[in-house]
Amino acid sequence: MELTEAIRRRHMTRSFTKDPLPKDLLDDLLALATRAPSAGNAQGRDFLVLEGKEQTSTFWELTTTSQWWERNPRRKPLRHAPVVVLPIANQQCYLSRYSEADKAGSGLSDPASWPVPFWQIDAGFATMVLLLAAQDAGLGAAFLGIFRGEDRLLATFGIPEGCKPIGAVLLGYPAQTDPPSPSTHRPRRAFEDVIHRGHW
Repeated sequence: MELTEAIRRRHMTRSFTKDPLPKDLLDDLLALATRAPSAGNAQGRDFLVLEGKEQTSTFWELTTTSQWWERNPRRKPLRHAPVVVLPIANQQCYLSRYSEADKAGSGLSDPASWPVPFWQIDAGFATMVLLLAAQDAGLGAAFLGIFRGEDRLLATFGIPEGCKPIGAVLLGYPAQTDPPSPSTHRPRRAFEDVIHRGHW
């Protein structure tokens, strides 16, 4: 698939089959995600990969409530995704990298000096590559925020201090019935409203 086609066709899958992903295919997707841009080549993004019902069920138990699922049964097929990937932003990698001789003059060894948290941006870049790679491979993918249970999630899966998941990527084969999100009915902003040339 051409990149432009993958970008145009990419959407958040809402319904997955329970079929597992072949390890080689999953590893290929993750390898592509590691090729995303990284400030100073600090590479401060890691991926916690949860596979199979036991691991993914633990993720859902820690981050959602049964009431959340019961209020909207359309969410239940999300849980069928056989893989949940947590893209992790590692701030210390950037502070250490920008303390090295070739970067020390930048003053970016202090997190307060960064205009925006590049560790989160780079984890976002890697997440976008993962979503596009999944589309290119004919898979379904969805990005979810983690709004509950993060502390227990970190402790349960042994995520080191200073490392923060920016969300979760669900991966799997899309079900034949994958209803679009109601959000897709919102019109796309016009090109002329989004692009500002020379001045806002």
